[in-house]
Amino acid sequence: MDRYTAGMEILERIHRDSYRKLRDELEDVAPDLSRFVVEFAYGDIYSRDALDLKTRELVTVAALTVLGAEKQLKGHVKGALNAGCSREEIIEVLIQMAVYAGFPAAINGVTVAAEVFREMDE
Repeated sequence: MDRYTAGMEILERIHRDSYRKLRDELEDVAPDLSRFVVEFAYGDIYSRDALDLKTRELVTVAALTVLGAEKQLKGHVKGALNAGCSREEIIEVLIQMAVYAGFPAAINGVTVAAEVFREMDE
């Protein structure tokens, strides 16, 4: 299977809406960037066998929290849920980030997760 197809299979499973939004945002400005996301991030990295998608999403939630990348964090909290993570697991990862990234980062991450949870409950 080629990189693009492998990446799209994973994206369709865990990030369908957020990827389509990203693709649409980049279409007129940098269409190759959205293709790179599919091929490299998901086709090459997410498709590796050593970690399951649930673990990859939890690690990504942690990294995005540390980076303060709230827009991307929102999509990956949804992706983590779609990959089988519980809300409790996501919150625990975010709390853990208080140790390594500080309380502001952890609080911002929990706030983003709470927003995602509210949207999904509606």
